Amino acid sequence: MGKYFCKRVASAIPLLLVISFVIFMFIHMIPGDPARMIAGQDATKEDVEVVREQLGLNDPLLVQYGKYMKGLFTGDLGDSIKNGKTVVETIAPRMKPTIMLTVSAMIWATIIGIALGIISAVFHGRTLDYIGMIIAISGISVPSFWLGLELIQGFSVALQWLPTGGLDSWQSYILPSLTMGAGIMAVLGRFTRSTMLETMREDYVRTARAKGLKETLVVMRHAFKNSLIEIITVAGLQIGGLLSGSVMAETVFSIPGLGRLLVDSINFRDYKVVQALLLFFAAEYIVINLIVDVLYGVINPKIRYN
Repeated sequence: MGKYFCKRVASAIPLLLVISFVIFMFIHMIPGDPARMIAGQDATKEDVEVVREQLGLNDPLLVQYGKYMKGLFTGDLGDSIKNGKTVVETIAPRMKPTIMLTVSAMIWATIIGIALGIISAVFHGRTLDYIGMIIAISGISVPSFWLGLELIQGFSVALQWLPTGGLDSWQSYILPSLTMGAGIMAVLGRFTRSTMLETMREDYVRTARAKGLKETLVVMRHAFKNSLIEIITVAGLQIGGLLSGSVMAETVFSIPGLGRLLVDSINFRDYKVVQALLLFFAAEYIVINLIVDVLYGVINPKIRYN
């Protein structure tokens, strides 16, 4: 396991290098000139050229990329074009709200989604199954921005139970967390149900029932445990999208997190902040996939890594 883990970490380095190059080139293809935005719309061409020279935008793209990678390996991600602060100082205060929001959405969506799938599988073809699948289909079908606005209208405006946005208290995380996690809960619920139904038809499950084991033990110890690898695979893919998918929730609920910072930075053509955020989201995907692979061996000791 340790050797496999080290190999995966080592293989992630060239992958991140390729991703960084793609991100760098893609960002510089976005229409718009950050030098013009900094100098102002009334600035002369000479003023704009001075700003471009100061920002190093007149250098060839490969030269700019080399400087960017040199700074990346030395921990210097450059300065934000928008506020003049370093990229680290710009991003650091925004990480806590996004991480808190992501973790809260991940916890409730995973627990409820898997529970919903198990219940629907156990009561297959009955009322609870239909109710569970209606909830799951609704969660997948409803656009997240519309759900967020409806939650604000219902719980903040009409009932006045929860704040409409911001981060004044822990209650501020409830509505955006529900907005972010609804789709993931629905996907996990449907996938858990289908996986459990297949597993419950296996011979070892019928044998466990024939031995007279309680239905709860049959479902959880035999059916659910043997479905975990597939469920965790899908959960990892869904959870990996939570952090980068925070853009919509943070915009709707006016939360000063990474997602909102990404939108603002793209609008302002703040290249270095956008590059750092996209690279961070890519690294987060890689880390989650690594965790999922390690969990395979924890769940099923028979799995061996070569």
